[in-house]
Amino acid sequence: QVQLAESGGGLVQAGGSLRLSCAASGGTFRSYAMGWFRQAPGKEREVVATIVWSGAYISYADSVKGRFTISRDNAKNTVYLQMNSLKPEDTAIYYCAQREFGKTDFDSWGQGTQVTVSS
Repeated sequence: QVQLAESGGGLVQAGGSLRLSCAASGGTFRSYAMGWFRQAPGKEREVVATIVWSGAYISYADSVKGRFTISRDNAKNTVYLQMNSLKPEDTAIYYCAQREFGKTDFDSWGQGTQVTVSS
C-alpha cells in the first residue's frame, strides 16, 4: 500500500508563499489522482486541489483559485502544492491523499503538515 509523506509546512506571514510536497512510496503505480485537503480547527476537512495522473485535469476550491497551484511529477512520485498570497484563513493542517484506479474515493492519506499564516 502507498505511503504518503507531506512536507513544506510552516509559519509564514500573510502574503507570503509556501510550497508543500507529498512524496509517495509503495503502490504508486495504482495512483489515478492526487489531492490536497486541509482542515482548520473547528472546521470540516475540505478539498483544496486535485490532479489526475496525466495532469490534464485539475480542480481547485474557489477559496484558493488563482493563488494555489497543484502539480504532479510521476517520475519522482511527488505532488506539489504551490501556495502564494497566503491568507490567515489558509491556516490549517494540509493533507495529501491518493485515489487509486478503479476507486471513487481518496482512501490513502498522509500524516499532514501544519500551515500557519500570521497577519
